[in-house]
Order: sequence, then structure tokens, then C-alpha cells
Amino acid sequence: MNILVINYEYPPIGGGGGVICRDISEEIASKGHRVTVITSLFDGLLPYESINRVGIHRVPVLMRSKRDVASLPSMLSYVPRCVRKGAELLRAQRFDVINTHFAVPSGPAGHHLSGRFRVPNVLTIHGGDIFDPTKTLSPHRTFGLKQTVRMMLEGADRVVAQSSDTRNNSRIYYGVDRHIDIIPLGIRQNPYPVKTRKELDLPDAGWLFVTIGRIVRRKNIPDLLEVFAELRKEIPCTLLVIGDGPEMGALKRKIQEMNIGESVRMTGRVDEERKFQYLCAADLYLSTALHEGFGIVFLEAMECGLPIVCYDRGGQTDFLKEGETGSLVRLGDREGFKKQMIDLLISDQKRRRIKAYNRQYVKEFYISRCADRYLEIFDSASSFRKGGNVVI
Repeated sequence: MNILVINYEYPPIGGGGGVICRDISEEIASKGHRVTVITSLFDGLLPYESINRVGIHRVPVLMRSKRDVASLPSMLSYVPRCVRKGAELLRAQRFDVINTHFAVPSGPAGHHLSGRFRVPNVLTIHGGDIFDPTKTLSPHRTFGLKQTVRMMLEGADRVVAQSSDTRNNSRIYYGVDRHIDIIPLGIRQNPYPVKTRKELDLPDAGWLFVTIGRIVRRKNIPDLLEVFAELRKEIPCTLLVIGDGPEMGALKRKIQEMNIGESVRMTGRVDEERKFQYLCAADLYLSTALHEGFGIVFLEAMECGLPIVCYDRGGQTDFLKEGETGSLVRLGDREGFKKQMIDLLISDQKRRRIKAYNRQYVKEFYISRCADRYLEIFDSASSFRKGGNVVI
């Protein structure tokens, strides 16, 4: 198949939605299909390059100053420039399907190109483009964006959600009554060598906890700091915070105010190898995020055998299992969160059992399975169009 992928963020820029788009694209390309991506141009990147058999076209956008977070002007300007580049590509060659990632801002570009060139459009919704409880301008509470998202959901040939939570939010907040496929996200098997804490410049003594993500309000890291500060009074421990984002400055100030700076390590953004090495060196993976569309970092933690303690709101509840992968704590229950951490730390047997389970269970979420399911949907959408029907 010849597949055109539209995503305003694609590594090295963006967050989890860009990473999974890249991993799926590269996996599909490795299976012999042709994949072309249109994404945003960022300072220092090339307008075109081929990486792991995926052709990447980057279009200029306005006022994007950070790799991790897109500005509103950059998102708005992406749409017409993506349409222009997409039209150029579609006039030059035949594509079997368009895969558009995010209902907004990418959605209108994929929707327009699909209708104009009569190529089926498979829309992938990631969660934050449907519902983000921490954003004032979240599409579910912003009239213009809400109407746009509804149009994208209703107009696509197929819609794919990464979790039942994302699918349900599209129905609850947008009143969309149509079939939505669920394809859980996937990861690659960890290929990197394990390193000791000493080699990673981490404390040898005490417990090591880790959390990963863009430093944004939705990740709710201040809650985690409160839990950690209380636990630190009882046991020696270190918290490793991996990621970068607009709330980094505020987070550092809070750490100073709480006087826990010597026990909290802020790594910023790290490469894949170092990320997995940090995970393998840790004892628990923690998340106090207010909502996750899926939470691919949970799979990465499971790949390294880490028990997971997190809140119970979001797509992770599809695959995380109470007592088997770790613990799901009622949203906002910091005391319960601390208790579950202690329960895991005092039982070597429980941690060993969860470690073995997670390493085996995560194999069900390897990227090859995810890519195969996408290919089935791409083939189905393309076949319907060829037969003169459009599935709405």
C-alpha cells in the first residue's frame, strides 16, 4: 500500500502522539509498504528526509519555539501548508489511504485532502484532541473546536481510538454515534543494554521511583511531589522526573519550596536508550496524571518489569490490572497512592511477581501487532472506496 500520514507533530518534535505515529509508520514501512509523512518544520530539521524507510516532508509553521509543545499559531498555520504539500504529493502519485493523526489540528487537512482527491481517510484520535480536563481551550468545551472535532469524527471513513476512554469521550462530548475501532498503542522491544545506577549517576542507596512525560498541567506532577515528600520522611528514596515542557520552571520552584531538591532528579528530555536504562534501574513507575488517552509510558515501564502505581482515570484502565501490573488508585487520593507504594515496597515477593507478569504481558502490545491492525483497517477503508461505498 501507499500511505499518506498527516500529523502536525512527528519526532523529534512533539510528545506521545508523535512517537506512536512514528513507530507505527516505521513498522508498516518495514513490512514493505510505502509511507509518506507530512509534519511541521522546526529549527534545524530538514524540509525532507527519509528515516527508516519513511519519507518525511516538513512544512514551515508560524511561531513554534519549543520541540515539546506546539503554539496556537503553529497549529493553525500547519493546516493550509499541509494541504498545499499534500495536494502536491497526491497530484504526483496515487495513495491508497490517508491516516490523519489528531482530530485537531491535523484533522481538517486530512479531511480536505480526502474529499478533494477521493482517497479514504482513517482518523486516529489520541485523547487530548478530544478531551483534556486541564486546558481552558480543550476542544470538548470550546464551541468552534467542538464543531470541528465533531465534523472530523463524522466525516472520516474510519476512526481509530487508542482506548475505550477516548472512544467514550468522543461519544459523551461530541454525540458521535458511529463505529470507532480501538487499537491499543504499541512499543518496540527494549534493545538497549542495562546499566547500573552508578553508571547512570544515580544513588545506589534507597528506593528509586521514576515518572516520564511532558511537563504540563495534565501530568499533575505536583501531586506526585506531595506523595513523595511524605514517603521520603519514612524511607530513603529518590524520584526521577524525565521530560520537559512549559511547567518545568514552576515545578522546579515547587521542589525548592518543598526543600526536596536533593532527592528529586530532573533529567529533561532524554533519548530512547537512556530512558529505558533509567526505567530498568528503577523500583517503581509512578503517575499522578489527571487523564491519559492511553499512556504509552506504562507499556515502556512494563517492558522493564516495573510495577506501576497510577490514578485510575484514562485509557490506561483498559490494560493495567489492579494487583497484577501494580495498583490503580482513585483519582486524587494521595494517601491511597502512598499506601499502595508502601505495600509494593515492603513485599519483595509481590514486586518479583509483578515484574515477571509485566514483562510477559507487555508482549501483547508490541508495535508489530499494532501496525498489523492498522493495515487491516487501511485495506478495508481502501476496498470500500474502490467499491463505491464510504463507511461513515
